[in-house]
Amino acid sequence: MTLARKSLTIGIASALALAGLGAVLAEGEKAAGGSAVPIDASGSFEVAGVDVDVKGKDADAARYGGWRLAQRKGWEMLSRKLTGKPSSMSDSALDSLVTGIVVEKEQIGPTRYIARLSVLFDRNKAGSILGVSVAVNQSPPMLIVPLEYSGGAGVVFERETAWAKAWNRFKSGGSTVDYVRVQGNGPDSMLLNAGQVLRRGRNWWRSVLDQYGASDVLIAEVQLRREYPGGPIVGIFSATHGPDRQKIADFALRVDNGDSLDALMDAGVQRIDKAFQQALALGQLHTDRLLGIRPPSAKAEEEKPTDEATEEATPTPDASAAATGTQLNVQFDTPNVGSVNSGEAALRGIPGVRSAVTSSLALGGISVMRVAYDGQIASLRAQLEARGWSVQEGAGVLRIRRAGGGGNGGGGGQQPIPAPTGSTTPAPNGR
Repeated sequence: MTLARKSLTIGIASALALAGLGAVLAEGEKAAGGSAVPIDASGSFEVAGVDVDVKGKDADAARYGGWRLAQRKGWEMLSRKLTGKPSSMSDSALDSLVTGIVVEKEQIGPTRYIARLSVLFDRNKAGSILGVSVAVNQSPPMLIVPLEYSGGAGVVFERETAWAKAWNRFKSGGSTVDYVRVQGNGPDSMLLNAGQVLRRGRNWWRSVLDQYGASDVLIAEVQLRREYPGGPIVGIFSATHGPDRQKIADFALRVDNGDSLDALMDAGVQRIDKAFQQALALGQLHTDRLLGIRPPSAKAEEEKPTDEATEEATPTPDASAAATGTQLNVQFDTPNVGSVNSGEAALRGIPGVRSAVTSSLALGGISVMRVAYDGQIASLRAQLEARGWSVQEGAGVLRIRRAGGGGNGGGGGQQPIPAPTGSTTPAPNGR
């Protein structure tokens, strides 16, 4: 199944390159570390469930015509959703608006192309044309932990799971929740595991959240129950918030066979995201104040002088900081590989920065850089702002953006989450 998808992706990309259409964001692409990368995290408008049935002189011509038709139908559906009335544009204009086409399912014949597609439109361009607002107020950065129980064993990142891959496929740009998603490389499997989600100690969670540049934690859990190998699968999903596992939602979904596991997982991700967004709107995702407060460190008692008073040279705060250095995390937007290198170079060019290395990479989202700085964090913030960065400061964390630049985008034009295709249906007695 995986090989077939990769081969299809290569063929689709080649067809687009020849035809001159917009970029296709490949489903299930792999990063250098081997973890799945989100298809799109830029906040594009997504129109899913666009059905096409086109004939052509050959298979390539039929597919090309199908994608052209999907762009036109997708734009009309988007316009009707956002403005209440249909709109049409030329194919050349739509080419500049479309940022990707995702194949949900397709059948390719010698002269016929039947498919169900999702079309992604550039949010800023489409919003300006349709006259709708694209601004969105997102939550603080939330670390999402995908916990899967299958066969009685709980797994997060100890091995690759269908649940973790579904979260990496999820296009979160239109969500009001700012998810911090982990690739699962290096020490991730040790820091985030089934045992960690049962901890309630704020000190430990604070250390983990600082490592990934997040303010709080969201836990998305699924328990898979198979009736027999290759047969129906029931997924029992739950969404919780914070170290105390405050319940946000729980429900069950069912598919008729094992080949539909990905559809089951994708549907579960979409419903959990919707539940988190509703909880955010109701004020239920507020950050535990104990996660943002660091306990005072124990100080050794000073010995009182006995016979003669001795004076010791006390280093100034700046000299002490320069001697030991400040270690902090810096969050920055990384829409592509070039932005990673430019972000590191920008930090290394600041006087006093001894090292700046990306510790958590999320192409198309927000990455985290580990920075060693000879000075106070306030001094680094001042230097960044002097160089044109917009800076937000947290406990040992800086969030930087280019001043005047857009965020992840999103807003009042958020697309409804479509019902999953195929045989994903509510399970009997599901909640």
